[in-house]
Amino acid sequence: MKANVGNIDKAVRIVLAIVFAALYFTGTVTGTVGIILLVLGGVFVATSLISFCPLYAIFGMSTCPVKK
Repeated sequence: MKANVGNIDKAVRIVLAIVFAALYFTGTVTGTVGIILLVLGGVFVATSLISFCPLYAIFGMSTCPVKK
C-alpha cells in the first residue's frame, strides 16, 4: 500500500475521531447515529495510523506532499 494520507489530513481525522467519541460517550449523540459516528471515528484513527485511505485509492486522490 502506498501512503496517500498527508500529515494535515491525519490530524483532521484524529481530531474528528476524538470529537465523535466525545459526543458518543457524553451521551450527546446516542442510538444508531452514535454507533455509526463511533465506528467512523475508529476508521479515521485506523486510516491515520496506516497512512492509507481506501477511498482515496479508488478515486485516485492523495493528500501526501509530492516528492521532488
